[in-house]
Amino acid sequence: MLPKKPLLLAGIFLSGGLVASACGSSSSSSSNSSSVTTAAATTAAPSASTTTAPNFASGENPPTAKVAIQETGSTLLYPLFNLWAPDYQKQFPNITITTAGTGSGTGIADAASATVDIGASDAYLSSTQTTKSPTLVNIPLAISAQEIVYNIPGVTTQLDLSGSVISKIYQGKIQYWDDPAIKALNPSATLPHLAIIPVHRIDGSGDTFIFTQYLSAVDPSGWGSSVSYGTTVPWPAVSTALSANGNGGMVTTCGATKGCIAYVGVSFASSAQKANLTMAAISNAAGKYVVPTPTSIQAEAQSFIAKVPSNEAISLIYGPGTASYPIINFEYAIVNTAQTDANKAATIRSVLTWAIDPSHGNAASYLSQVNFQPLPSSVAALSLAQINKIQAG
Repeated sequence: MLPKKPLLLAGIFLSGGLVASACGSSSSSSSNSSSVTTAAATTAAPSASTTTAPNFASGENPPTAKVAIQETGSTLLYPLFNLWAPDYQKQFPNITITTAGTGSGTGIADAASATVDIGASDAYLSSTQTTKSPTLVNIPLAISAQEIVYNIPGVTTQLDLSGSVISKIYQGKIQYWDDPAIKALNPSATLPHLAIIPVHRIDGSGDTFIFTQYLSAVDPSGWGSSVSYGTTVPWPAVSTALSANGNGGMVTTCGATKGCIAYVGVSFASSAQKANLTMAAISNAAGKYVVPTPTSIQAEAQSFIAKVPSNEAISLIYGPGTASYPIINFEYAIVNTAQTDANKAATIRSVLTWAIDPSHGNAASYLSQVNFQPLPSSVAALSLAQINKIQAG
């Protein structure tokens, strides 16, 4: 168990990448099975354990024509795209990249409808979505994680929160911060009799997908059977609950609300710190309380790397290991492999290849700014294989 001490939220993330041999779920609607498994990993080989190292250089130069690319979706991935886009455009001035943070649900929908060229998502595609849009693919670009943060005036120490307790809070079964279940996990903390205000996303959100996967895994007979997981879910009717739009809205709402608890992507760690929010240590599958660091994210990913299927649709939630942080995920580009314009197809391939190259977009100089981890080589090879499917005609 982690020591009880004041915690600077952003300071928990240390620079350093996920080693290539170390690293590494299923729906965008709440009607899917509540069992959080890697069922998608039954997709035919090659898997991450059998692929060879990728050759990034062969696909990074775009066409010489002027091409405009539109990206929208995940607010968790949005800060990284805003680091990537200007540097890519400096290297290739004939290419224009427009970015927007609209939520993973919108990113998936807009990519499927060809409203945008790249949809950003924290959630992979469901089997229903791939059946409806068989040329749509989800391509991992990096590895991310999610924090659980809270705003309790006078309590600046790090609290331990189990998945069961978090599930009961979001179901309205635990309503005050001095509830016996929370006090039992934090016997040395002085907790006020303050109403808990659970905050959730109102937009279609990959963060909601990840968070509700975790709750489904830790509480299958409660949360899993009654709510399940998805980019949107039927949130339990809790009188104190609030909703917010995007990761920025989650931070702002929680920062302004005494007693709140919220789930926030790690790319907003510094924003959460500025809002005076404190990050909880949460329970993993081994019963240990862990916060997201490069080491704990790497430990979680380790148990999934060999299971990543060729379509790369896999949950990285609640893996085994005492040091594992249990809420991590791939950050996906959602793209239609069947393009109508050859220059557009070549540009999309170039942008995404550049993004996953450890010499460019997957370098620590980019990822450390948003607390992400790079793709291991074997997963990058699978991503590159999917990128190369993006063609015109």
